[in-house]
Amino acid sequence: MKNLKKFLQDFELYVGSVFISITILVVIMNVFTRYVLKFTYFWAEEVAVGCFVWTIFLGTAAAYRKKALIGVEAIVVLLPLKARKFVQFLVYILMTVISGVMFYFGFQYVYSSSKITAALEISYSYINSAIVLSFGLMTIYSIIFSVQSFKQLFFNPDEEN
Repeated sequence: MKNLKKFLQDFELYVGSVFISITILVVIMNVFTRYVLKFTYFWAEEVAVGCFVWTIFLGTAAAYRKKALIGVEAIVVLLPLKARKFVQFLVYILMTVISGVMFYFGFQYVYSSSKITAALEISYSYINSAIVLSFGLMTIYSIIFSVQSFKQLFFNPDEEN
C-alpha cells in the first residue's frame, strides 16, 4: 500500500521516465543502424517524437504539482505577506481557468482528430492525449492549490506558507 501511494504521488515522473527511456533507446538504436549498419527503421522517428511529447507534458504536470515552474515568484516575494497571499490566490484561480480551458480544447482537438502518422499509420490522438492528461492534472492541482491558498489567505493570514 505504501509503494502504491508513493507511485501515485509521483506517477507522472515514473511514466515520463518510461517515455524518455524509450525515446533515448530508439534514437540511439536508429543512429547506430543508420551510421554503422547503413539502414534505418522507418518507424523510429515517430516513436521517438511521440514518446518525447508524452515526456514533456507529463513533466510539465509534475513540475507544476511540485511548484517547480518559473512564475511571477520574483515579483510576488517583494510584496507584503497579505498581498503576496492574495496575488498567489489569484494566480491559482487564473491557472485553474487557463488549464481548464486548455483541457477542454485539448479534449476537443483529440476527440475530433482523424489524422494518422505517416509510417505507423496510428492516430495522432494517442500522441495528443498527453495534452488532455497534462492539462487535466494541472486543472486538478490548480483547484487544490486554490483551496489551500484560500485557506492560507483567510484562515491563517499571518503565517508563511
